[in-house]
Amino acid sequence: MRSLFLLLIMAGALSAVVVLDRMAAIVGKHVIKTSDIDWDLRVTAFLNREPLDFSSQAKRKSAERLIDQEIIRQEIVTGNYRRAPDSDAAALEAELKRDRFGGSDQRMRAELQPYGITEDQLRAQLLWQLTVLRFIDERFRPAVIGTEEEVRAYYEQHLAELRRQYPDNNSFEALELKVRSLLEGQRINENFNQWLEQARKRARIEYKQEAFQ
Repeated sequence: MRSLFLLLIMAGALSAVVVLDRMAAIVGKHVIKTSDIDWDLRVTAFLNREPLDFSSQAKRKSAERLIDQEIIRQEIVTGNYRRAPDSDAAALEAELKRDRFGGSDQRMRAELQPYGITEDQLRAQLLWQLTVLRFIDERFRPAVIGTEEEVRAYYEQHLAELRRQYPDNNSFEALELKVRSLLEGQRINENFNQWLEQARKRARIEYKQEAFQ
């Protein structure tokens, strides 16, 4: 689930790059600025290991992400959901550094530099991502606990794929916990997406088209 949401979840933070700032969109009473979009495009490209793209289409996709993030942020605040611990963000940063840069601070800083991102800003971004994941789990998991019958039915529906993934031992007893996790993760994603879609419909969203030129 983390990997899915690492691609999707982007926060509006201040960029290290100086840009001409103006309104790009409004969500309720919150203003999304062109600098927020600039930052989101930079951090998204870095995390996805992609070249920077400041095209109109990329800016519009960024605005949509930031609108989603503001709606989630408002729900976190009004629902008194907890922020992820700083230690979790530090652990995720260490994992990223190990997997992509062989544990080298110098190599990571060298790759951050062309994107205009500092280590502190990256850490803040990772903390926000983990906070969103925590919110999704706390908000939607209690409603998706599957019964043994539902877990067994999911197992049987996906048996061919499970046999390919686990050729040595693919009995229901051996895979029950994995199958339960898959089933509940799918339901959490479905419930989250449905909630977000309805929340967007209720929100007042206004776009400033000139910001996407």
